[in-house]
Amino acid sequence: MRSCLNLKLWFLNLVTLSSMLTLSLGTPNDVFRVKAVNLGGWLVTEGWIKPSLFDGIPNKDFLDGTGLQFKSVTTGKYLCAESGGGTIIVANRTAASGWETFTLWRINEDTFKFRVFNRQFVGLDGINVVAISNTSTDSETFHVVKETENSTRVRIKASNGYFLQAKTEELVTADVSAVRGWRDDDPTVFVTTIAGRMEGEFQVTNGYGPHKAQQVMKEHWSTFIVEDDFKFIASNGLNAVRIPIGWWIASDPTPPPPYVGGSLKALDNAFLWAQKYGLRIIIDLHAAPGSQNGFEHSSSRDGSQEWGKTDEIIQQTIQVIDFLTARYAKSPSLYGVELINEPLSPGVTLESLTKYYKAGYETVRKHSSTAFVVLSNRVGPSKPRELFPLANGLMRSVIDVHYYNLFQDIFNNMTIQQNIDFINTNRSSQLTFVTTSNGPLTFVGEWVAEWQVKAASKEDYQRFAKAQLSVYGRATFGWAYWAFKNDNNHWSLEWMIKNGYIML
Repeated sequence: MRSCLNLKLWFLNLVTLSSMLTLSLGTPNDVFRVKAVNLGGWLVTEGWIKPSLFDGIPNKDFLDGTGLQFKSVTTGKYLCAESGGGTIIVANRTAASGWETFTLWRINEDTFKFRVFNRQFVGLDGINVVAISNTSTDSETFHVVKETENSTRVRIKASNGYFLQAKTEELVTADVSAVRGWRDDDPTVFVTTIAGRMEGEFQVTNGYGPHKAQQVMKEHWSTFIVEDDFKFIASNGLNAVRIPIGWWIASDPTPPPPYVGGSLKALDNAFLWAQKYGLRIIIDLHAAPGSQNGFEHSSSRDGSQEWGKTDEIIQQTIQVIDFLTARYAKSPSLYGVELINEPLSPGVTLESLTKYYKAGYETVRKHSSTAFVVLSNRVGPSKPRELFPLANGLMRSVIDVHYYNLFQDIFNNMTIQQNIDFINTNRSSQLTFVTTSNGPLTFVGEWVAEWQVKAASKEDYQRFAKAQLSVYGRATFGWAYWAFKNDNNHWSLEWMIKNGYIML
């Protein structure tokens, strides 16, 4: 009997211990599923804000990251970084793509640096135009002179004071001192084509310059999302907001150029309003130093992706997390800290991301034992469960996945019903795969009721949104719609609710 009793007690203790481990490492007993919305306007990116924000920028067609192609009027061919960079510039390409595209770094409205496909900067070797330097120097600037404000014809004046000319198809030099007219037989004349644009916070603030940018951003932060928006969010069945912020907020009110101060005050206001209306906040580091994905929403200057390549840049990011968590840890509205948004593979390696997530988790825990730590899955080639070995050992950890029926070719020709079926089958299966009973919580941190379908009816959108709400509602941490306000009505949850497209 004693042996049997001891065995029962041992078994009971084992079950109790197992339950305690499940509570500490699995689903916490105080979690509630967030029904959230992303407040995209905290960062400036195309489509998140009023289009007029860009209207006052001088020469707004030539912002940082703009891809330009130059066709010589005399050779009839495009300038090209031979081999993509590392050698001379030529003028012998009949068609334009990557090697023929020059990415702008804007110094002022008509002075620029040019970066080529392999990331070298265009400069001079004597009078010859080359792209061999991997570092930016002041001597590599070029002045772009337009024929007229609306003309696509330009001349390019180099730092030596001379104009570039396509002397031959194989020889581009900077050795013309005097020019006049815009004749078709003038080798200093080039026709420009814009091959790509970037419209993020870096482009806005650097485009306006420090004084004007301060005025523009102050007006944006004080009017785009206001207290009444938090009241609307709370009164429509939502219980949280995910707020994307940029790394420079930790240096407010004097962030490094071209950024301007004021974003921290806006975030402080958000915490006050969230507490007033009973909302929780997930702070989302959407733009990390160096850019974790090269997109404009991570505030990349020119599409480059530098985050995670050095210990120094990881440590700089940790300091941002430390600043934010320390500042808001005592607020009852702080619910989670997302350490980084959408790191892109293979540029961000799993090794560097895991190293950062470990350090970021410990940094949050220095200030808060209750805030959830949100780990964004990598976008691009990656495995859905690749963060599980790390996250399974972290208390109150969350895996963030983003689901859009956009951006991939498979969605281009899907019908309305096929899109809805994809949510109910594929998305449901994907979410189930990353949801375990004793692992990290799951969070569909971004989704939208928009698709590639043309001429869909209001009822079609309602069905599509309803299917996503049903599936993503099973995520153990919850979901967040992208975004609250947007130029595209279907991307704007405020518009979708007010117009009866989404019923929460």
